[in-house]
Amino acid sequence: AEVGSITAFYTVLVEGDDLNEPITDAVRGTLDGHIVLSRQLADRGHFPAIEILGSVSRVMPSIIDERHRRLATDLREVLGAYESARDLIDIGAYVAGSNPAVDRALRLMPRLRRFLQQTPDEMSSLEETLNALERILREQPAGEESP
Repeated sequence: AEVGSITAFYTVLVEGDDLNEPITDAVRGTLDGHIVLSRQLADRGHFPAIEILGSVSRVMPSIIDERHRRLATDLREVLGAYESARDLIDIGAYVAGSNPAVDRALRLMPRLRRFLQQTPDEMSSLEETLNALERILREQPAGEESP
């Protein structure tokens, strides 16, 4: 199908941020996707406070093109590499050069953090957003066109 619609939004407030408690787990298993909002991101002033690695859409692969899929996968891989080493990074124990994926994530995180934040009055088209993400992931300076 070329068109789709969202038929409902459900909200589930999870006490103590335990996403594995029975009701939350049942809801996540039933819905086509979920967006996880993070108190930690909100506390740092990061809005929208969406926890990308905790959020998922089961229909996304069937409604996006190959470029969009590739960029989304690459973004999740970079964020995952960073999260896997977060404790070491936070205490200053990560040794640069010991993991190329983490090294890349460390280089990209400042730009990715800016990319993932948006004020209520900021707007961009899907194409502008994908182009900006591609420039970051290819480690191109802002404003430089992708080949």
